[in-house]
Amino acid sequence: MDKIIIKNLEVYAYHGVLDEERRLGQKFFIDAELHTDLRYAGKTDRLDGTVNYASLCQKISEYTKENPRRLIEAAAEDIAYLALSEYPTVKEICVTVKKPSAPVGLPLEYPAVSVMRKRHTAYVALGSNMGDKEKYLTDAVKAVNDDKNCTVKAVSDFIVTEPVGGVEQDDFLNGCMEIETLLTPQELLELLNAVEKSAGRERLVHWGPRTLDLDIILYDDEIVNMKNLKIPHIEMTNRRFVLEPLSQIAPYAKNPVNGKTVTEMLADLQNV
Repeated sequence: MDKIIIKNLEVYAYHGVLDEERRLGQKFFIDAELHTDLRYAGKTDRLDGTVNYASLCQKISEYTKENPRRLIEAAAEDIAYLALSEYPTVKEICVTVKKPSAPVGLPLEYPAVSVMRKRHTAYVALGSNMGDKEKYLTDAVKAVNDDKNCTVKAVSDFIVTEPVGGVEQDDFLNGCMEIETLLTPQELLELLNAVEKSAGRERLVHWGPRTLDLDIILYDDEIVNMKNLKIPHIEMTNRRFVLEPLSQIAPYAKNPVNGKTVTEMLADLQNV
């Protein structure tokens, strides 16, 4: 992807662990490499087709001065989030914060920290089989979209499906949504669990009825194998109620484990 590069933006700020650093301040130098699509700007010569780097530099400078941090790691994180949240066309950013006057006590040019942050695409399955099912699902979509770190890009139709797992209960209403997010997989899971909890979700019976069920199905092309989180969802290839709505909004999204698209996995399931 195309890049906009900012080198050695000088700011005077109050980051540091020592009281003296936070009281007197010092110079910091900031680099930023923004990955974005510059073709429109290049073809039209229009400012609205690019990122106004003068404006971005001003925002970085003001924010850095007004929000002191103990660590330059936190300062770099702040700057990356600022750029991604303020400029939707920026897909990825690398931020480096240099601290030439760091109290190291040894000769060196400067210590620095670099962080790389980007927008991620996640697909989340929704389900409900208690109360006003459609309201639970639509409220969940709104709650996720209202989070400052997430934007819902697409929502499938909701379909009625029979329950699985052998527990006698009402039919489910199921769907899927595509999310653009700045959250890590674990952070996204925490957000979805909080949305479930706000809907009165109780985990009393395995495979049992629930007001709201939100599962991460895919997250970029990552494979996550944690105790409380498996991505791709370990049961996605066996669940028509996931693959059918997911095929509406992401037919060519691939499972990074088996390399198959959603359309192919749905066809395999229908042929069983």
